[in-house]
Amino acid sequence: MKRLYRTSHDRKLAGICGGLGHYFNIDPTIVRIVLLFLIIPFNVGIILAYVIGIFVIPDEMDVA
Repeated sequence: MKRLYRTSHDRKLAGICGGLGHYFNIDPTIVRIVLLFLIIPFNVGIILAYVIGIFVIPDEMDVA
């Protein structure tokens, strides 16, 4: 079963982008670039979603 979690091995800030990349089987760098491009038009919304994700998405160590 596939689960979304924040990674501990591919972490730059909080592991959200690494976890999303692992969940969707894409490179986390692509997720980070897309996130940066989405911050431009949706600045407060994307940043708020990222901060909420830090508290809602479990850490990789908590899932295992």
